[in-house]
Amino acid sequence: MTKPPPASHPTTIPPSLLYSVLCDDVRREANGKLMLIGLFETVGAPEFPATHPALYVVNGWAGGVGTFTQHTRILGLDSAPIIQDRDTTFTLTDLRAKHSVIARFNNLPLTQPGEYAVEIMLNGDLKLRYPLLVDKSQ
Repeated sequence: MTKPPPASHPTTIPPSLLYSVLCDDVRREANGKLMLIGLFETVGAPEFPATHPALYVVNGWAGGVGTFTQHTRILGLDSAPIIQDRDTTFTLTDLRAKHSVIARFNNLPLTQPGEYAVEIMLNGDLKLRYPLLVDKSQ
């Protein structure tokens, strides 16, 4: 007689965040590969306040099973307030599945130079936080 699986058998396995990249543009080739154009860590503006026209945050997830909501947000100076945020829901059908989430942020308001932040959350849990440096450029 075969035993049924234990009641605690997980139906959802959270994935790992493989990468998070800031870039100017994203294109998909005919073979499905992503082309990330203009990778950066710092944004420059000649004067402040300024508006950055567009940037992308590209995140790669793998090793999970289930449906998840990724929340990507950009925080202002001193980690508050939130300048802009995006939610994306995706499904991984098995542990070999991978998924790229592309979040575009338009007209990003930059009040002054300093250290802003990018945060990546999955189902409400913070997975990664890294700086977005804003400098005065010539």
